[in-house]
Amino acid sequence: MSLRIYGNRLLKTLPGLATRPTSARVREALFNIWQGEISGKSWLDICTGSGSMGAEALCRGANFVVGIEQSSRACAVISQNWQQVASQEQTFQILRGDVLQKLPKLAGQQFDRIYFDPPYAAKLYKPVLEVIAKHLLLHPDGEIAVEHSPQEWDALEIPSLEICREKVYGNTALTFYRVARMSEEL
Repeated sequence: MSLRIYGNRLLKTLPGLATRPTSARVREALFNIWQGEISGKSWLDICTGSGSMGAEALCRGANFVVGIEQSSRACAVISQNWQQVASQEQTFQILRGDVLQKLPKLAGQQFDRIYFDPPYAAKLYKPVLEVIAKHLLLHPDGEIAVEHSPQEWDALEIPSLEICREKVYGNTALTFYRVARMSEEL
């Protein structure tokens, strides 16, 4: 199987729904929201799946992309796809394994944009967002986009993160988090 991303580039995907790619509609909407905020930035793709979001970030000029994916078969396809679209100035890394074990190993790095699209029923939303907050993985001016089902979502309260916007696209929704701003006393 394959899918097309920015610049009409064709990516390989694994057959079946195990690495369900983000729909073209949601992918386009996200990159329209973050337009002009990808080039020269760092990108973390959690539960990378097909790798389409990280590939899209590379095509739009991200200088450093990290993906975390549990499936070794998916990691091989992601690596091929990202090599195909990355320029010599761009770097990427794919971490294979459990997201809750791999995220703490990124401590000391901060990402400008984080995309998090786990299997909807995996119960990873709260623990992953807590690890991101605890290890300060989000740049103070960065944002996290969390993909989820709009029907089965309760906005999560995460210490040091706040929701800055929410968008619904049919059966898919995106909730955006940023580092919580300290309220200024007048």
